[in-house]
Amino acid sequence: MATSVPVLTIDGPSGSGKGTISRAVAERLGWHYLDSGALYRAVGLASAWEGVDLSDPDAVAACAARTDIRFENDEAGEPRVIVNGKDATHQLRMETAGAAASAIAAYPAVRAVLLKLQHRFRRLPGLVADGRDMGTVVFPDSPFKVFLTASAGERARRRHKQLKDKGVSVNLDSLLHEIAARDERDAGRAVAPLKPAENAVVLDSTGMPITEVIERVLALLPESLRRR
Repeated sequence: MATSVPVLTIDGPSGSGKGTISRAVAERLGWHYLDSGALYRAVGLASAWEGVDLSDPDAVAACAARTDIRFENDEAGEPRVIVNGKDATHQLRMETAGAAASAIAAYPAVRAVLLKLQHRFRRLPGLVADGRDMGTVVFPDSPFKVFLTASAGERARRRHKQLKDKGVSVNLDSLLHEIAARDERDAGRAVAPLKPAENAVVLDSTGMPITEVIERVLALLPESLRRR
């Protein structure tokens, strides 16, 4: 692993805004961006396409090993996720994809396959990596770590607005229930449970404007890394 390449990890629960913040911070810095959650969602989706039983860790790991996942921008500059040659961006945003990702993320064999892929994103001039175990497992050597959180109610409202803006019909109460269930599942799993790294800065973004969160995250980096 290219340990000389700086990495900023931003972990947190579902709906905490880590994706939005991570993309914005990466753009400000001119760094690469890794959406680790999309990798797990993509493997869950590819497994569904192939009819793989998600309760079979070995079968899912084998699917992960042969699944081609690429991140691209469309003509408007919007991020797209290409899974086995298909634009799966919309499908990966669905709550079913999130539930599948949470289930298979508990499998050590699947995590081992994706760990190698995630390490390949570490390239100069730097990487902003968002997920649930970026600071604890994937890039534990990084000195720049954030654990971004918010109340379950606010996270459900954010997710509800995000999905509505994308034309997806969803019930707020159902979202709140799903978020609470996923929090419990992710924090309680035996492998790489969701928790702040020991040297992470915990940032509660409840009621905080996105612009303020971005500035607080950037302020954690030395000035030499913030210069473009």
